[in-house]
Formats: sequence, structure tokens, C-alpha cells
Amino acid sequence: MPDDATIQDVTRGETIAMTTNIDSEIAVPSSEAEINDLRQEIDRLDAEILTAIKRRSEVSQIIGRTRMASGGPRLVHSREMKVLERFSSLGQEGHTLAMLLLRLGRGRLGH
Repeated sequence: MPDDATIQDVTRGETIAMTTNIDSEIAVPSSEAEINDLRQEIDRLDAEILTAIKRRSEVSQIIGRTRMASGGPRLVHSREMKVLERFSSLGQEGHTLAMLLLRLGRGRLGH
């Protein structure tokens, strides 16, 4: 791996210079300013993730209420298994994350 690397901040179209940590072969920021830029990107991503999670939960709860109103089951096991499978590439943490998303989407059962 070269001594210097760059990463592209796709949200702003900027390139940030990075140096390579020889021990771990991971590109690391070469200045405190770059660390702050990356932290700001994480903050933006967190905001996007929270917005998406809230919307996902709303949509899931609407689906559950609609299914119950038409006499169907509120939860569909095969659908939940597909969600778990989708997150499996993240390992155990992905499974945990998927379970939390499913739980958030269920809301208060029966309400």
C-alpha cells in the first residue's frame, strides 16, 4: 500500500489526503482538520440514518395496521427473515441491527 492515500467525501465531492498506518494498513487522516471533516461527515450520515430509521418504522407500522384491519396477521415471519438475511453481511452486529429495526417497526403491538 502506498504511503499516502486519499478518500473521497461523496457527500461534498471533496478529497481528503490520508497517510497509511503501516501497522494496520488502514488510511488515517494526516491532520486534526481532516479528522474534524470526517467527524462532520459521520454526523451528517448519522442524521440521514436516523431520518431513514424513523421513516422505516412509520412505514412498517402502517403496513402492520393495514394488515390487521384487513384481518391478516400483523407480522409476516418470512418477510422478517428476509430483513435479517439482508443485514447478514454485517455479521452478528448486522443481525442485532436488523432485530432492532424490526422491533422499532412493530411499534406497540395491538395499538
